[in-house]
Amino acid sequence: MLDKTGIAKRIAKEVKDGYYVNLGIGIPTLVANYVREDISVEFQSENGVLGMGPFPMDGEEDADIINAGKQTITTLPGASFFDSATSFGMIRGKHVDLTILGAMEVSEEGDIANWKIPGKMVKGMGGAMDLVASAENIIVAMMHTNRAGESKLLKQCSLPLTGVGCVKKIVTNLAVIEVTEKGFKLLERAPGVSVNEIIAATEGTLIIEGDVPEMSL
Repeated sequence: MLDKTGIAKRIAKEVKDGYYVNLGIGIPTLVANYVREDISVEFQSENGVLGMGPFPMDGEEDADIINAGKQTITTLPGASFFDSATSFGMIRGKHVDLTILGAMEVSEEGDIANWKIPGKMVKGMGGAMDLVASAENIIVAMMHTNRAGESKLLKQCSLPLTGVGCVKKIVTNLAVIEVTEKGFKLLERAPGVSVNEIIAATEGTLIIEGDVPEMSL
């Protein structure tokens, strides 16, 4: 079973040379720490940063340089800063190759709910609405079940939706899953996790073809 760092490491393997990548709040922000050093990648944050680097070491933080989640970040040589209009023009213009988001629920049809829990105060959907409407390649980083042990990979989302039919792939603490027209397709299982454990933790339709390999990090 993976922890949050393990999920980020596995997603980092999906990042290709030359990609422009948007990192959402939560687990996705860790991905920048684990991208291969022999490839060139530009990380974008919707608050107006292009060229984010790994998180700063303790004592090296600059409070003026933050990501969309208000976490202090580092920037790489050649990084640029711009206003929200330019940032969302980049997103809406489909200039981002890969979007990595966290989620509270994902349906077997690729719907995502990641912004509101009824009864809890939130300030709004934020940039997620634009990201899911514009991105053509969305990977979700999430835990497979909630704290009560209930599946977060569902036939239909129960929480308010952020986007419909937009998620392509999901990496959880248990598995790597592709969203297909027929449901969730199991691609890889986390170290030490059996196929039966993944089946038990998935409410939505789960497609299993042949032997499912154990993921490498």
